[in-house]
Amino acid sequence: MNIGLIAHDAKKKLMENFTIAYRHILAKHTLYATGTTGRLVEEATNLNIYKYLAGHLGGAQQLGAQIAHNQLDMVIFLRDPVTQKQHEPDVGALERLCDIHNIPIATNLATAELLVKALERGDLSWREVIR
Repeated sequence: MNIGLIAHDAKKKLMENFTIAYRHILAKHTLYATGTTGRLVEEATNLNIYKYLAGHLGGAQQLGAQIAHNQLDMVIFLRDPVTQKQHEPDVGALERLCDIHNIPIATNLATAELLVKALERGDLSWREVIR
């Protein structure tokens, strides 16, 4: 499965901790991330991650293009709804694309954990049929 990772600045440490906790599951899949998030996760977990530009420099749009081409099977976008900075990626555009292509998206830790556990159980194998 192809998994997209993105996190607002205030949630990058949470993304690192999340990927450390679920490294054993994520290691079996192909990971894509915006630049800074990808670098931090790669350093923390030693997972191989395809890194795009930083989110505010176009990385969110690069992930969006993958979603638009139905090339991602799941997106984890840990967003900061309280103190989002103006330069940070907008989750709305990515959510719309995920909805169009029936790609599961998690925007908080609770949902991210549910998706990763479902991934481990094989509950998302239907995505392979759609692609």
